[in-house]
Amino acid sequence: MKNWKRMLLSLTISLGLLGTAVPAMAASQETSVKVNDEAVKYATGAPILDKGTTLVPLRTTLDAMDVRLTTAKDDTITAVVDGKTITLKSKLTRIDGVTYAPIRIVGDAAGYEVRWDATTRTVLLVSKGGATETAQTGGRGFMWEVESNGNTIYLVGSMHIADESFYPLRPEFEEAFAEADYLGVEIDISNAADETTQKLILDLSMYEDGTTLKDHISSETYSSLVELLKKSGLEPKAFDAFKPWAVQSALVTLQSTTSGYEMSSGVDMYFIQKAIERKLPVIGLESYESQLGMFNDFSKELQEEMLKGTIDNFDVLDSSVNETAEMWKTGNDEQLLELTDTFSDNEEYNKAMLVDRNIGMADKIDGYLKNGKGEEYFIVVGAAHYLGDHGIVKLLEDKGYKVERK
Repeated sequence: MKNWKRMLLSLTISLGLLGTAVPAMAASQETSVKVNDEAVKYATGAPILDKGTTLVPLRTTLDAMDVRLTTAKDDTITAVVDGKTITLKSKLTRIDGVTYAPIRIVGDAAGYEVRWDATTRTVLLVSKGGATETAQTGGRGFMWEVESNGNTIYLVGSMHIADESFYPLRPEFEEAFAEADYLGVEIDISNAADETTQKLILDLSMYEDGTTLKDHISSETYSSLVELLKKSGLEPKAFDAFKPWAVQSALVTLQSTTSGYEMSSGVDMYFIQKAIERKLPVIGLESYESQLGMFNDFSKELQEEMLKGTIDNFDVLDSSVNETAEMWKTGNDEQLLELTDTFSDNEEYNKAMLVDRNIGMADKIDGYLKNGKGEEYFIVVGAAHYLGDHGIVKLLEDKGYKVERK
């Protein structure tokens, strides 16, 4: 495999199969909503993409689903569906006097299947059990089971960016999650909009010493970036305040979003939203500080190599994301291992992104298995963390556990 192709795949994995804390700074794009093929008309406000989550004006969207909104306050929504009152927890956002909520939470709670049409950038809300509903599942995905000391842990390989073609998940995922006492994820990204978290992201991803991106990368790389931004309809200096690793992440996010893949549809976010509905405790195996600090600690040379690789191959990034998505849907272990092995080309990248993080996560999982409380954990982390000589599966097997592919 050519070196540029290896680097390109690694970049794709970084966003889709490994890291969740990288800042999403892609430009927003217009999104529409349809309820049973009928377009929703918004007199005030409009659907928006905010930090990877699709938000919709709450009252208008519920009206289109024949759901009566009772109250929406303090991140709690009360509504009447088919004569029954429902209450759900959801992060509410006020924009120009309009209350917004995540479309997936709203749709699921109201009894609709939520799908995504990437071609038209349309969220499709389809009545469950209706004539237009499909029984087709989104794909096999990756899941393993470990049992010890009366505890059961399901290990799920996530794709952090996805679209509605990933859903519904196959029944085994839903059945295992339904019995879980805890949801474990790399980072609880539901609080990404928190003021403290946003400050941390900005503090680590931006220069604070008076310098700009231009002072830290070669003139050739900077010129290539400027041309790419112009071509994409962005300001040439849009990312001057940000470090190379953050700009690289933003470019991959931009191209992925253009292709219809969003963090709001990611497998980990899907289960985080369901955990909020169930009031299920969410455990973070890592933190924003650890993940962002890892990216920030990359050497100057590695950061520029990552950025240059993304710029040079920007036009084909979407096809790589599509390939990664198909790999996830087919649950192809061989292809996943091949992608994971691309990291070995760069020792610094491989050690930071995979080896060290996998050891930390495997140790935490080991602790859950040993606590003897008879509990079930549903662990969802990037799929690329599981396979290979340094993968979580092998690390757990080395500790004496039997890990079974489901």
